[in-house]
Amino acid sequence: MDKILVVFTGGTFSMMIDEQTGGAVPRYSGEELMVKIPEAKNLAEISCFDFGKYPGPHITPELMLQLSNKISELISSQCYSGVIVTHGTDTLEETAYFLDLTIKTPIPIVVTGSMKNSSEPDWDGPRNLLDAIHICLNPNCRHLGVLVCLNGEINAASEVTKTYTDEIDTFRSLDFGALGFVQDGRVILNRLPRKLETIKTEKIVPNVDMLTVYAGMNEKFFKYSADSGAEGIVVEALGVGNVPPAAFEGIKYAVNKGIPVVLVSRCPAGETLDIYSYPGAGKWLHSIGVIFAEFLNGQKARIKLMLALGITKNHNELKKIFEEKLG
Repeated sequence: MDKILVVFTGGTFSMMIDEQTGGAVPRYSGEELMVKIPEAKNLAEISCFDFGKYPGPHITPELMLQLSNKISELISSQCYSGVIVTHGTDTLEETAYFLDLTIKTPIPIVVTGSMKNSSEPDWDGPRNLLDAIHICLNPNCRHLGVLVCLNGEINAASEVTKTYTDEIDTFRSLDFGALGFVQDGRVILNRLPRKLETIKTEKIVPNVDMLTVYAGMNEKFFKYSADSGAEGIVVEALGVGNVPPAAFEGIKYAVNKGIPVVLVSRCPAGETLDIYSYPGAGKWLHSIGVIFAEFLNGQKARIKLMLALGITKNHNELKKIFEEKLG
């Protein structure tokens, strides 16, 4: 049988209701969870690795780097058909994108989780894990980078985001749509990921702030971020990439201090573009050296900037990493 590595990191997938508090808490190890999903052993030879029992909000960039290194180590020592990572959904898209940028392998790596905990009758964890196994076993899913699969939908880690607080179909690729889906064990792919890239680095620079622009925003938070030692700033701008004039002055202050500033939109979908030229608009931002992040959302741009700063602080090189267009 094909061998599949399942790495358990915690999240709602591993949780049950705590009798004292009445809320869900991490409880089960990987082996204990696999006992609850007996169908899995009929599909593949499963190897379990317990990375931790972390709720999604407890995951840090440092833990993401440790996880990436551990997966790379494990797949280099044994021949696996694929890797499945169970993860808390609150930060799932960030970890998935981190792995996508740092692990280069032909085999599928599928990040999954659950929106319901194991105490609930409609716990979606087992189905999601079984779907992930089918993806790992499908040869068409090789060379696609890291994938995210919940509720039967297959999405690229670089494109997917959590769109709803507690619905099981929360993970969507708003700009480009799903890559495909799993239906009764059949994997159906409709397209390839738009972009696959790797950032080879042994370290990250986690001291990157993210600021969301709002109507009437001034320079205060940008200056505070710059003066308090931030090594990078991601700005969630308005529309296609515009900010109020006073906020522009704050961004210029950070840029003049040598801090790389990456621009995304606070809109849930769409690309950042320098098409307006009134004060504070995209053309002014681009002209002072602000880097535009194409279709990335804020949390993904922050992950990418932390990794990029691990290999270079050069503005032109950072700009190329973010702004290099597809052919």
